[in-house]
Order: sequence, then structure tokens, then C-alpha cells
Amino acid sequence: MTLPFTTTSSFIITIFISLFLVHSVVNGLGLASTVALTYERATLCGIVAGQPTQRIQCYQNNRTISVLPNVSFQAISGGRRFFCGLRSGGFILHCWDTSFSNSSFQPKRIYHSRTVGLTDLTVGDVQVCAREINTGIVRCWRGRRARGSLFPSPGEALMFRTITSGSGFTCGILSEDHRVVCWGQSLFGAEIQNGFANLAMISLVAGESHACGLTKNGTLVCRGNNVSGQLNVPSNSAFEYSSLALGANFTCALKETNRLVVCWGERNILELHREVIGNLSFELIVAGLDFVCGLMTSNLSIICWGPGWSNSENDLPLGMILPGPCVQSSCSTCGTYPDSQILCRSSKNICKSCQIELPIAVPWQTPIPSPQPKAMNKLCLVFLIVGSVGAFAGLCSIVFWLWERGILFSCSFFTLQHDRDSAVRTDNASTARPPSKGQVSRSLSSSKHAEKTETFSLSELAASTNNFSPQNKIGSGSFGVVYKGKLLDGREVAIKRGEASTKMSKFHEKETAFDSELSSLSRLNHKNLVALLGFCHENDERLLVYEFMSNGSLHDHLHSKNNTEKSSSILNSWQMRIKIALDAARGIEYLHNYAVPPIIHRDIKSSNILLDSKWTARVSDFGLSLLGPEPHEESVSTKAVGTVGYIDPEYYALNELTTKSDVYGLGVVMLELLTGKRAVFKIEEEEDEGDGIGPMSVVEYALPKLRAGELQSVLDKRVGPPGGKEVEAVELMAYTAMDCLKLEGKERPGMSDIVANLEKAFSLCEEEDISPQGEAVSFSATTFSSPTD
Repeated sequence: MTLPFTTTSSFIITIFISLFLVHSVVNGLGLASTVALTYERATLCGIVAGQPTQRIQCYQNNRTISVLPNVSFQAISGGRRFFCGLRSGGFILHCWDTSFSNSSFQPKRIYHSRTVGLTDLTVGDVQVCAREINTGIVRCWRGRRARGSLFPSPGEALMFRTITSGSGFTCGILSEDHRVVCWGQSLFGAEIQNGFANLAMISLVAGESHACGLTKNGTLVCRGNNVSGQLNVPSNSAFEYSSLALGANFTCALKETNRLVVCWGERNILELHREVIGNLSFELIVAGLDFVCGLMTSNLSIICWGPGWSNSENDLPLGMILPGPCVQSSCSTCGTYPDSQILCRSSKNICKSCQIELPIAVPWQTPIPSPQPKAMNKLCLVFLIVGSVGAFAGLCSIVFWLWERGILFSCSFFTLQHDRDSAVRTDNASTARPPSKGQVSRSLSSSKHAEKTETFSLSELAASTNNFSPQNKIGSGSFGVVYKGKLLDGREVAIKRGEASTKMSKFHEKETAFDSELSSLSRLNHKNLVALLGFCHENDERLLVYEFMSNGSLHDHLHSKNNTEKSSSILNSWQMRIKIALDAARGIEYLHNYAVPPIIHRDIKSSNILLDSKWTARVSDFGLSLLGPEPHEESVSTKAVGTVGYIDPEYYALNELTTKSDVYGLGVVMLELLTGKRAVFKIEEEEDEGDGIGPMSVVEYALPKLRAGELQSVLDKRVGPPGGKEVEAVELMAYTAMDCLKLEGKERPGMSDIVANLEKAFSLCEEEDISPQGEAVSFSATTFSSPTD
């Protein structure tokens, strides 16, 4: 193919406009991104987020496949039978053939240089091309299974600012005059080049036989084959669209205002599009010939749809995927993506959209899920032209960020990851609220893997636990056994493994509990909730990975035979026990009042309250949790589940679940803290209970004595009698527990009232005016103020 090239004068305004306005991610049949797919065997790959190595993980035939797990990649791109990945730094390029169904993909290195780095990796159906970082020269190679002559390179006379590939052709935008040039073995390349002949473009993406891109004024233009109307852009205001994904006979784009997907062209794609994704918003989208995949804004997980998607799952179990490449740049020109160092797990950053010369793909931008006035874009452009590019671009980003969220309650899921400590109620500040999740279903189990963190392989978790050795077992949870493990990066973790069972009913129970806990914890961030690090979902195996709580469970400290002496546990002080109750109450308050939508735990008990290395209590085990009732409803009708001794009797009798069921469970835990007795214990084990035998609940044991004003007689003797202000503090917790244990849920206090009472009790313990020598002080119920009065 002849490569026409006419040199025209560049002008300064174009350079300024390019710096700011080239903000669209464009992903098509083959363009560099952090997500790639091959369409012959419906394979999708992504660069994982939140792990020390930015490795590639793929999904094919309903199984996950790790690719070079110890190697970091900055960009990947896919075509018909293979995909390629550019390693961090841009000096090595690998490709993998996905056309064979085997246990792993074998890499083939097609480029290696110590001095010349590559960027803008793009894969067509059979060709691979990339651009040299420093020169803009494009190099091309043929694919592993290509037939015939080698795919040509455009030559060293042409310098490009970006490139993209389709079926048998590759196109690029020239650095000097922003014109489109195409080359290769397909006549569609010539047709596309002629269609863009008089246009100066700032972005471009190719499909099988057509290409689309943005002009300098932000108009979306499509050229090439139009057999199904894939060139017919439905509306076209300035910068209305951002990320593009082009297939065989369709075009999809993200609306700039809300990050929703809009498609035009082939009817089958449009119908499946509406059925599968609804109103989900996306960071970026990619396409094969007849299917589309997108990286969801809410949780950085991937969903795929279309007639060519042959896998059974639409929502893929790959964990979080990077929304952009991790680079060493400080991103000083256009700013850094929030929490990019957490996503990259290193000193690297994910830069916001900006046309900078780094070994990365076409720039991308932070999602703007709320409508923005068109006037704002024009105002930014005016300031940009007069020379205020950097300052105003940064200001616009800040204003948009504040405006779209209203500074009311919504925080990035990833910001909360490292602001976990601020999401706890204190005397001077209320508990931070979680991210608003408008897309979350009212059913936890139906929103399978809705919010993902790290994805672990079964082999690495087995290695970390000495192949799930009994010596590593530390407890059990709602659906399996919990093991202590140590990952390769040195992190100590707790791994809950679903119990193996040949019975289908048991498998469904395990699956439901796994989905419930993963759906709950992956979107919750609070100092008093156990932190979920990731999960493993391979074949019949279901595993969840948590931060390791080095000080075990509250149940063990209260009821272990080793804790018989006063000096044997740090929990043997009233101040510490009240703090444990307060920590747990704060965690539950977050679930009820600030999680969106609210969550009811359903299994609050002392063994589900864990203690970290700083003795902070955290609520754990969300395997039985459910979403709270709708705003117009008072309860959720569901079969009662829970643990004997802790389950709400009203819920047990009526099968009507409310948040007050968790309140009852916390009341039982507070009685455990006060008395030192189990939720259910044998009377014959108690020396002071006469000759009676049989089980008794701590509620039956303690409540009559508390009502009779005999609190001191039921207190745990291991702690010793309270003195001074501790008397009032212990009394306050005792009568708070009494209110929590009322038979009718509507008479029990809400979690905010419970937290307020326990905060007051804890502050009393911190006051200095303790009675001399710590002598016992008589109790009086008249000093207590009930939160329900």
C-alpha cells in the first residue's frame, strides 16, 4: 500500500489543545490498555490491581489463568488468536497464543532492547505494532499464526503520536500535523485513511473494518465499512464520548457525562447490551468482533456481553483490574489517580489523562459519573489557550471531583482503603460514611463478586498454609475452616476455606455464604470491621483471605481455660472490656446506618469479634449477612438463622429480620463481657449455682439479678471489683445490655444510642478521679439513663 504523507505547518494552539483535550481512552480490536481480549476463543486478560506485581490474569473456558505471575506489565493488547504484553519500562514485548485450550499460555518474546523502549502496543487480527518512545517510529511484526508475507512497518520517515490496529491494517496519527495514515494488507485501511484525509485527529481506534476518533474540537468521526450502520454516531456534541470499543459491525462508546455505554450498529450487540449491563458505569471498554467487555467504575471488575462471549459467566472472577498503567512518573502535569499507589502496591502512580511521552498507552481519565455542564469544557478551553493549561486543568479536576460527589458522603472505595482509621466514630467526629453504591442489588448473593479485591490462586494459598495443614488451623467460620497463612510478600493472613462436600445442598450453602461475605466485606471499610484482602474461586474451591487478627477472638479470651488468672489477659480490666464492646458497637453501627445499602450481620457473637495487634475489636464473618429492609419497610421476611444463645427470640419466632436482631446479639456479648460466662453454659460447672444441672443461657442467668439490682453479684471475678468512676461505667454498660435484650425489637435501642452510652462509659473509665485504693463501690440503678427513655 502506498503511504501518502503531506507535511503541513504545526501551530502552537494545537499543541496546547492536545495536552488537555486528548482525554479519551480508546480501546478497539487492538489497542494498548490494561484490559485485552482475543475473540477466536473468547479470552479476556487484565493487569491485576492491588498486588506487588502488576501481573496478567486471563479468563477462558470458565477458568482463570495466570500469565508470568512474577512479571509486571504496563500495557496489553489482543487480536484474533493471540494477545501481547509490554513489560514495565517498555523494553520487552511478549505474546501468547490463546487458540489452544490448555492449562496455561506459553509466552513468546518478540522484542527485547536495553535502550529503545516501546509504547502504544497494538494488536490486530494477525499483526503486532508498537511505537518507539523517543522517536515516534512504529515497528510492526506479524502474529504467531499469520500466513503469507510479513506485515509491513510504515518506515522511519513517519513519526506517530498514537497507533491502532484492525483486521489486516494499522493506522496512526502523525505527530506533526495530526493526520491519519494507514498501512497493511487490507483495502479498508486505504478507505479509512481517505475518510480522515482532511481532519486533524487527537485520538483514533480501529475495529475490524472501520475506525473512529475525536477531532480537535471533540467531534466523534467514524470512517470505513458501514454495512450495519456502525459509522452512524447517534449524537455528536463536543466531547460527548470518551472510551471507544469497535468490533466487526458495531461501535460502542462511553458517554462523558455519566460513563454509561452507548452502542450503535449490529442489532444483536444492542439487545444484549441492554439486557446485561443496564445502567452500569465503566472506566473503559474493549471489543472483539462480536462481544464487548468493560471495567466497571464501582469496583474495577470486568463484565462481558455479546453473542461471541462463549463463557458462562458475564461478571468475571478476575479481581480488581488496573484502570491505567502503573508508571514511575510523578504525574505532575495532570495529576494522579486517587489511591494509585494502593492499586499499584508500589511507589508508582496511575496518571490522570494527559498526553505525556511515557512508555504507556493512549492516555485515559478519571471517571466523571455525574453530569457536567458543557460550559465547563468551553471555559477550560479558553483558559488553556491563553496559557493556563496546567493550573486550570488541575483546578477543573478538583472542582469536578468535589462537585460530582457533593462533599456529602461518597468516597472512593479505594480512598477508604487507606483511610480506614478515619472511618470510626470518635467523641468529636461521627463515623465516616462508605461509598454510595447505587448499582448494588438488594440481595447480597445476587450481586456476586460485586466488589472485588485481590484474586489469589489456590496454589499460592495452599503454599502459604503448608497445604492447609491442621497445625495452621485457627478456627472456623460460617462456611468453612480458617487457617493462618503467610504470603510470599510476607503478609500474615487468615484464610477461610469452604468445606468440601459431595452433597449439592451443602455446596449451595457454601456458595451462598461465600458470595454473601465477599459481596459485603469487599465494599465495606471501617476500623471495626475485619478487612477482606481477596478471594480464590477455582473449580469447587471457595476461599476468602483476610488480614490476620493476631490476638484472636473475644470468645477465646473470655472462655479459654488458660484465662483463669487475673493477670493472664489484657482483657481483665473493666476499661478494656468496655472498649471491646464499644469497638464492636461502632462496627455494627456502621453496617446499620452508614453502609449503602444497610447490612444486617445476623450472627453477632463473641467468636465473631476479633482482636488485632493493637487490641482493637473488629466484627467478622459475614457469611450469614443480608441487606437491610427497603426504606419503606420495617423488616425482611427470611428464615431465622444464627447461633444458639445469641439469636433474637423475636426473629426466631416470627422469621422477621430487623437491625434490632443484631442489637440483641450485642446485648448477649455485653453480658459475656460483664459476667465472664458463655452465652450458654452448664450450671453444674458453676460452684455458686446450687445443685441444679443442665444448660442455662447467660441471659437467663444475669437479667433477673440485674433487674433486682444485684449487678455486683454477677460480675466476672477475674477482673476484680470496679472502683471510683468504673462503678458508673460498668453499671451503664450493664443496663445498656438489658435494654438490648428486651423481647420486642421495637423496644430495643438503636446502634447510635448504644454507641453513645458505651462512649460515655469508656470516658468515665479514663477519668482520673478513681476511688482510693480501688475499693468497691455500691451499685445503684438510679444513675443510669436509658437511651430509649
